[in-house]
Amino acid sequence: MGYNSLLELKQVSAYYDQIQALHDLSLHVDQGEIVTLVGSNGAGKSTTLKAISGQVKTTGTILFQQKDITKLPPHETAKLGVAHVPEGRRIFPRLTVKENLEMGAFQLKDKKEIQNQMELVFQYFPRIKERLNQQGGTMSGGEQQMLAIGRALMSKPSILLLDEPSMGLAPIIVEQIFEIIEELNQTGMTILLVEQNAYQALSVAHRGYVVQTGNIILADDAKALLENKQVTEAYLA
Repeated sequence: MGYNSLLELKQVSAYYDQIQALHDLSLHVDQGEIVTLVGSNGAGKSTTLKAISGQVKTTGTILFQQKDITKLPPHETAKLGVAHVPEGRRIFPRLTVKENLEMGAFQLKDKKEIQNQMELVFQYFPRIKERLNQQGGTMSGGEQQMLAIGRALMSKPSILLLDEPSMGLAPIIVEQIFEIIEELNQTGMTILLVEQNAYQALSVAHRGYVVQTGNIILADDAKALLENKQVTEAYLA
């Protein structure tokens, strides 16, 4: 592991009641990287993100900025700079777009700072600005995904955990979302990405881990994984 690892998991196991979903999983994400987790449904990719943000019972060690966050609840990990955009978006459907964004800024106290973050979100997602007073639930799936990412950005995170951002979206919207992921990364945002569309994910990532039944079976540069026969046959065919 490099000393610039922003996030490090050391032999992390995770459980849903008696069912073990992750088995001694170790990985690291360095400052400024996009790292992706590739694998089939039920492999443990989403559980890995939940383990990091404190949503499932875990053993092992999770370090964020060299601080042990293994036992912290979600609101504490969020305060430290971990923003989790869950699968299925989970915006607040009855709140307006503006209210959803403000919910993301729950730990910012300064009104000016909140306004500045909102302006930043609008730069990435001009569509959101047009829908500011609309209820979140009345927007299209693509717009809701943009809002979910925007809400996460409101907290000024150090790392974004993105879970299946392309799920259920039209190909043209998927392209837009992935362009924004790359743009965010170019400004220095570190991203851990879980994505069913392995080709899309590995095309934007620096490195990738292949997860199977709660274990990492392969880790390499994204480019190498794109050319790996095992990966190609299992996930890119």
